[in-house]
Amino acid sequence: MKIKDILSNRRTISFEFFPPREADGVPTVVDVAGRLQRFAPDFVSVTYGAGGGTRAFTEEITMRLKRRGDMEVMAHLTCVAQSREEVHGVLQRLQAAGIENVIALRGDRPPGTEDEPPGEDEFAHATELIQHIRANFDFGIAGACYPEGHTESISLDTDIAYARQKQDLGADFLITQLFYDNSHFYGLLDRAAAAGITIPIIPGVLPILSTPQIRRFTSLCGATIPSHLDARLERFAEDNRAVREIGIEHATRQAEDLWANGVPGIHFYVLNRTYSVSHILTDLHIGGHGGD
Repeated sequence: MKIKDILSNRRTISFEFFPPREADGVPTVVDVAGRLQRFAPDFVSVTYGAGGGTRAFTEEITMRLKRRGDMEVMAHLTCVAQSREEVHGVLQRLQAAGIENVIALRGDRPPGTEDEPPGEDEFAHATELIQHIRANFDFGIAGACYPEGHTESISLDTDIAYARQKQDLGADFLITQLFYDNSHFYGLLDRAAAAGITIPIIPGVLPILSTPQIRRFTSLCGATIPSHLDARLERFAEDNRAVREIGIEHATRQAEDLWANGVPGIHFYVLNRTYSVSHILTDLHIGGHGGD
């Protein structure tokens, strides 16, 4: 089923997983997805590694979850460091496996090649990938957007203009990068409305698991941590269990506020764990009970 059709009927809950570095980790990811099925997610997705490595595992997990038949699956696809022919081949395999939805991303170049320009046979931007998918396939298409702007954007206005292009070229909905201050998301919605973006924008929420980890994540993607939250993370920086509880509390408050303000859904970056998102959804009274 196309996710755009699900969004037309109800607000969604969705989960994002990442592939393991080794093949023997694939069953673990599939198991985690299965344990979170009790929350009846409207769809799940699996990230796509840049520069090779985990890409084959991404495809395998995506197809295995699709074959389960109890959850809709959205395939991640990045175009960086791949030829157009390679990307087209991935799309053909996904189509043959019955996958109906993809999220089209540029992705990050492999370490050591960050400053290299895209090759002549590569898609340079996610907009080009979206255009190719829409012209050649019948997938439901998602795109990414950034509440605080992409790290490479020169301004928030430029950033939202790219999001508008994604809509115009065929994206059905957008999912945001992580954020910890909901005002950034609401600011994005205001800019989107002013730019003529009318497709749904789903906020992405990442429960914090440890202080060093979230500081690394936010420094890489350009997101900010509110000062009051950062102070708590610093106080318990050496206690991951305490930080995990802080993360559950903060994400629950975020989700409550987002839900109350009519978001079309919430996309949880679960980092292949069940504990935090299980408690958050339980606190939100969306079925289930604490995971492990």
